Amino acid sequence: MTALTSATAAPEVLGRCRTLVRPALREAVGRMHPWVGEMAAYSFGWCEVGGGPTLAPGGKGLRQALAVLGAEAAGAPGPAGVPAAVAVELVHTFSLLHDDIMDGDAARRRRPTVWKAYGTGPAVLAGDALFALAVETLAATPTGPGALRLLSVALGDLVRGQADDLLFATRPWTGPRRVRPGEYRTMAEHKTGALLGCAAALGALLGGAPPAVVSAFDRAGRHLGIAFQVVDDVLGIWGDPAVTGKPVHGDLREGKKTFPVLAALDSTGPVAGRLAAVLEGAGEPEEAAALIDETGGRAAALAETRRHVAAVESAIADVPIVAGAADDLRSLLDFLVRRDL
Repeated sequence: MTALTSATAAPEVLGRCRTLVRPALREAVGRMHPWVGEMAAYSFGWCEVGGGPTLAPGGKGLRQALAVLGAEAAGAPGPAGVPAAVAVELVHTFSLLHDDIMDGDAARRRRPTVWKAYGTGPAVLAGDALFALAVETLAATPTGPGALRLLSVALGDLVRGQADDLLFATRPWTGPRRVRPGEYRTMAEHKTGALLGCAAALGALLGGAPPAVVSAFDRAGRHLGIAFQVVDDVLGIWGDPAVTGKPVHGDLREGKKTFPVLAALDSTGPVAGRLAAVLEGAGEPEEAAALIDETGGRAAALAETRRHVAAVESAIADVPIVAGAADDLRSLLDFLVRRDL
């Protein structure tokens, strides 16, 4: 694969894949218990509480797009990857419902989260139902056992990543127990990258790709997950609120241990010491952001992103990929790692 190019076509790629997957995803959700299905539909942005119509925006559909493109890259038509796309979208939404409860997040995409809108118990139930539906969807495919093995590995890693992320919040900013950038990298691969890799690998598997290609797509998605998460971290500190939907310096106000902060603290010199004092003393986020920048935290995060983008390219450089799908993947990757940076 050549170097990443312009992302001008990425919204079209995402839109094409969502249009392809949406009928199957709606059909799957329609098989759920009506009340649970309403919560699922609310989480996808298809309705309001009570089932009424909505103008709420849905997600980008990144994981479902990777599944469709994985199948197309293997030489199969896009519909071959639709069951994989449905399954990973269901699992992703299941994980968001549970994450919002664990993190105490009251809003997502400018709307109340499911647990705030329906209650904690119902939200847990809806998440469990989405997970069960994902397993059912993959079990019905011709590659059922192999597909379920891929999903099981990804889910195990997702849980590990979530556990590490929760534990990071309990660890100090400085000293021998502080979170190191390498630990964060592993957490991001598990929490974000595992499901991205699973999506692309499942699509390739359902598209008839050989094991080497399936494995390459899994590795590529995992590196993409790290890059994607680090870009989110940069935007969480310096992003435009009008674009991100989050307050400026929001991650710093919440005390999140994100990659730019950890990289800055891992550096040497008096600036890192001043940053640690600001963080430990609950100083102003504006001052912390300036110190992170001064000590090289933002530059380190962007360099980390570039390394993992290169690793994505390396992972799939030596495997056969259909040309059109390769172009779509390039466009999508570039779009995801250059978001408003």
